[in-house]
Amino acid sequence: MDVFRTPDERFAGLPGYPFEPRYAEVDGLRLHYVDEGEGRAVVCFHGEPSWSYLYRKMVPPLRSGGYRVICPDYAGFGRSDKPVQRDWYTYDRHVELMTRLLEELDVRDAIVVVQDWGGPIGLRWAVENPERAGALAILNTGLFTGRVSKGFMAWRNFAERNPDLPVGFVIQGATATELPDEVVAAYEAPFPTPESKAGAAQFPLIVPTSDEAVGAAEMKRALEALRSWDKPALVAFSDSDPVFPYPRAGQVFCDAIPTAGEQVKIEGAAHFLQEDRGEEIAERILERLG
Repeated sequence: MDVFRTPDERFAGLPGYPFEPRYAEVDGLRLHYVDEGEGRAVVCFHGEPSWSYLYRKMVPPLRSGGYRVICPDYAGFGRSDKPVQRDWYTYDRHVELMTRLLEELDVRDAIVVVQDWGGPIGLRWAVENPERAGALAILNTGLFTGRVSKGFMAWRNFAERNPDLPVGFVIQGATATELPDEVVAAYEAPFPTPESKAGAAQFPLIVPTSDEAVGAAEMKRALEALRSWDKPALVAFSDSDPVFPYPRAGQVFCDAIPTAGEQVKIEGAAHFLQEDRGEEIAERILERLG
């Protein structure tokens, strides 16, 4: 297996991201994760084509609130190793690698924060490992059981046509705020070459777009398992996301999860709401799930 490892100097001096890198060897790959603070774990699952940098605004308030904040980078993202063969990347493989990493970190009773692709990965992990997951914070995501929105299909078609994915352009286009050049560059830092973007380019193509597609059955089982979730849950979606529009996309989870309560609207935020309103989201988590 050919693997690209982003040079460390690409990550020097990233704005707002002073966290010490930590690594674990899993299945022959070096996986990176942020691990800050002490106490009950908060595990933050990122989406596509972002990485743990997306959660940088949430780490300090959660850490100050008495929590241990863990933000893993999936294989192919951030400071983690990046297999260069696109067909290496599968839904099952991402879930398995995160499962093994969090076992190694001995995570238990965690608050699980998910967004975008973090939903299918993190929510499946939570229902399959109930002793390790104690609460859910669900942000702008979905479980793809074969039906997808027009907004998603537009994104999938774009990604299919552009394997050398313009990561910074994508992030900026999915935020409500105008990002400084150095922040856009930080999102691009892990991906200096086309081969380093294999995982990012492949993610949209492994979303199941029919009932029979690979992954649809697993996501459907995760959604069904959430119907008997009896631990705390927060559903918070932003007010301007064409991929997971408020309130409809979040209401799916509110209807499924008995403990979810009323959906929270995060105003002035787009798809990557952690970038737009990270501190506010951290406060919502502390209020509802702390």
